[in-house]
Amino acid sequence: MIRLDYFTPADFPQLITWIDSPHLLMNWAGPMFNFPLTPDKLEWYLQDTNHLGESDVFIFKAVDTATEAVVGHISLGSLSQKNSSARISRVFVAPEQRGRGLASRMLTETLRFGFEQLHLHRIDLGVYDFNEAAIRAYTRAGMHTEGRSRDILRYEGEYWSLLEMSMLDHEWQARHPQA
Repeated sequence: MIRLDYFTPADFPQLITWIDSPHLLMNWAGPMFNFPLTPDKLEWYLQDTNHLGESDVFIFKAVDTATEAVVGHISLGSLSQKNSSARISRVFVAPEQRGRGLASRMLTETLRFGFEQLHLHRIDLGVYDFNEAAIRAYTRAGMHTEGRSRDILRYEGEYWSLLEMSMLDHEWQARHPQA
């Protein structure tokens, strides 16, 4: 099982260790940060987050409940009360934890938070189209592909395209009727 706990400054060193290359940083966060990731940059990232009823961003660390080890990172942001929507971003599974289905479970718990605690109608995300493992994980969690933004980012002379995925509250309810 996966539990989501709020990401705090105590978690900065671990995330910095995980994000060990410019390419990985770009894949994880897009152009939001430049390499190397530092505590100062993460302090900025964490400002005004994780306050129910106030924040428009929630940043989590994913904890394996069997071992209590931190196994990943995920955020739910761009929260719009008017549109009852939010966007999942910055999904990252610890390198030594990959291949265990954790991304799908992390996503499911984030969707649960959005639909059951925040009572959202729509949650979406973007994933670079070459990240096939992530796309499979998001599909397993119930996300639906909506389209592709072609050549949306240029990185080291190469264009990256973004696949857009989403889930609506009634789709969540159909997959989780006890919710």
